[in-house]
Amino acid sequence: MRTAHVVVVGGGVIGMSVAWRAAAAGHRVQLVDPAPASGASHVAGGMLAPIAEAWPGEEELLELGSASLERWPGFAEELSRASGLPSGLRREGTLVVGVDSADRAELDDLADYLSRQGRTVTRLSGREVRRLEPSLGPAVRGGLEVPGDLAVDNRSALAALRAAATAAGVEFVEATAKNVRGGAVELEDSTVDCEVAVIAAGAHSGALHPALRGRIRPVKGEILRLRARSTALPPPSRTVRGPVHGRPVYLVPRDDGGLVLGATQYEVGFDTEVTLGGVRDLIADAEQVMPGISEYELVEAEAGLRPSTDDNLPVLGWLEPGVLAATAHHRGGFLLAPVTADAVLALLRGDEPDALIKATDPNRWGGQQ
Repeated sequence: MRTAHVVVVGGGVIGMSVAWRAAAAGHRVQLVDPAPASGASHVAGGMLAPIAEAWPGEEELLELGSASLERWPGFAEELSRASGLPSGLRREGTLVVGVDSADRAELDDLADYLSRQGRTVTRLSGREVRRLEPSLGPAVRGGLEVPGDLAVDNRSALAALRAAATAAGVEFVEATAKNVRGGAVELEDSTVDCEVAVIAAGAHSGALHPALRGRIRPVKGEILRLRARSTALPPPSRTVRGPVHGRPVYLVPRDDGGLVLGATQYEVGFDTEVTLGGVRDLIADAEQVMPGISEYELVEAEAGLRPSTDDNLPVLGWLEPGVLAATAHHRGGFLLAPVTADAVLALLRGDEPDALIKATDPNRWGGQQ
């Protein structure tokens, strides 16, 4: 494999995964970001849940997410070895729950859809759900057990990715990119020349290249980080998510009694302020699922911007000679990191990436090469 000078623009989970794997493969790599490991990746819940998040009409995303999930255990082991730090991977699985008859009907529809796609989940009564997770309350009417859907502590993973990238020789350039073109990344007051630039700047990617302009939009999500106090029930061991009177909510456990509660979803541009209404809704919905959460300590409230496209598929492929896109992963940045890094390495080698990647090619909109 011919080695190249690669500049990755963006220091979230996708950018650092690509930079680490590219440097480990022998490329000279620089990563440009004014604050690596921040942004949406810093705020994320860290769910690795292609089955629980499946939706009719998004079969290509389901297949892509499932393929990446299969790679996560190996990716996590490799990351721990390379960084000397824990990867943050949690293997306990996921429960999808509902609290009223409409929620139960939604879960039945999801189970039926997954069955048609060759995916199986276990339907549970409310009593069976509480037997698995005693901290869940009597309002939970039933659920689906999805043991294959995992989770990762986002901040542990980001710390490991930065350490692994540094150990592999990645040079971090703490600056803001203004434009990317073949052979160069333009910064605020200088230019970094390269052979290949990889745009992985999340919701800000659309401003960096004409082929992405108007294709990627920010979708705001608010999360709360909580911690169980000594007087409170411990958090569930599994990720618990589901509709609460039709509104999505998730609770993702962390080590040492931590719990991430999310996530609202708004189309409000680049606004990252946490709203009182968003916090109110998250707490009210979480109390329906887990009443004891009211005894938890509120540690943090933050908002991030999911980078989204109209079809919810990421953008992964050549925009022009010397410029690759690896961006717009919407809710699935952590989930899709392994398959994205593998695809970028294949493209850098001049190989055809996995067939599943074809659905993410910028050519789906026409006009790009």
